[in-house]
Amino acid sequence: MVLGKVKSFIVTYDCLNDSNVPVFSSGDSVSGRVIIEVTGEIRVKSLKIHAKGFAKVRWTESRNAGSNTAYTQNYTKEVEYLNHRDILIGHERDDDNSEEGLTTIHSGRHEYAFSFELPQTPLATSFEGKHGSVRYWVKAELHRPWLLPMKTKKEFTVFEHIDINTPLLLSPQAGTKEKTLCCWFCTSGPISLSAKIERKGYTPGESIQIFAEIENCSSRMVVPKAAIYQTQTFFAKGKMKEIKQLVANIRGESLSSGKTETWNGKMLKIPPVSPSILDCSIIRVEYSLMVYVDIPGAMNLSLNLPLVVGTIPLHPFGSRTSSVSSQCSMTMSWLGLPERPEAPPAYAEVVTEEQRQSCLEVSSGRENFDGPLFAYIQEFRFRPPPPYSEIDPNPDQDTSTAEQRLDTCPSR
Repeated sequence: MVLGKVKSFIVTYDCLNDSNVPVFSSGDSVSGRVIIEVTGEIRVKSLKIHAKGFAKVRWTESRNAGSNTAYTQNYTKEVEYLNHRDILIGHERDDDNSEEGLTTIHSGRHEYAFSFELPQTPLATSFEGKHGSVRYWVKAELHRPWLLPMKTKKEFTVFEHIDINTPLLLSPQAGTKEKTLCCWFCTSGPISLSAKIERKGYTPGESIQIFAEIENCSSRMVVPKAAIYQTQTFFAKGKMKEIKQLVANIRGESLSSGKTETWNGKMLKIPPVSPSILDCSIIRVEYSLMVYVDIPGAMNLSLNLPLVVGTIPLHPFGSRTSSVSSQCSMTMSWLGLPERPEAPPAYAEVVTEEQRQSCLEVSSGRENFDGPLFAYIQEFRFRPPPPYSEIDPNPDQDTSTAEQRLDTCPSR
């Protein structure tokens, strides 16, 4: 008998999206197939799968322990999110080489389906960083007698959804800063920076509208700029490692002394990036928008506005709410105190005393209506309401007239 050979051994997923990319979230069912293509016949003890997901960080630091002595300190930590095993062919024990209980796979292509559910608890989003990663995969192992196990592995992507349609992520972000430049004993005028964006949450592919005002009262030429930064933070053994990377940036026009520049919705597009990771205990991925003034020969004047990159885009009603709240004052007046609503005019400013008295006069055709009900209607209908202001709009009015009106109130 001529033993067959395994021509191909792969893992595939049943993708539910149009892009044919295996993307899942917590609570989803992950299904797929282990495909084996053989020439001839092979005898198999077992075919197993192992689904695993974990976050892992690792970095090293050099330490000095005295003269001419140095050592390397390793920092590593792992958090497990998924651990599932299943047997598709055969039995659990595969450490012996007996001929009992073997399964024969004939020549051709064979598919073995598998399925499992991701945990309902929040999972960390798949991520690849400089000092750590979050990975999910399914590994298949084919065990045959007298041969080493064949192994194949295929990763899949997990997104822990972040909905930006929440009050916290729809709230505007704003700030203002000022800096005065000094050179020895000479002090120049200040450089001021004010900036605002209409919300905190965005999704990849969106453009951030930046509203800013930069005033240069110094003697130097400055350049206003804006940039999106991604900050990766890794935690292990009580230590922290941080990496900051530029994602996208724009620049404005150079400002000479005494000039001012205003950005009325300058656009900065977010490229395809990983969503924010905020719930993992050992890896955090955060974003920020830095609006700053590049000052030659001095430290930049910068303003950091926090961002959250989500996975669920803005709903139409959220966009309308955000635009209404942001368009009420986008000409830099938003930096001042909130405007007070103007009080409505007092009754005396709209209706003159002659008009009010003429309305109170009862026509001659109604002189026969002497009942108390008619008198109540006439007196109540035309009585002026109290003015909106707490200050009396008619301070010179005779107080006796007011007392006379109180005496005619129907409720007395």
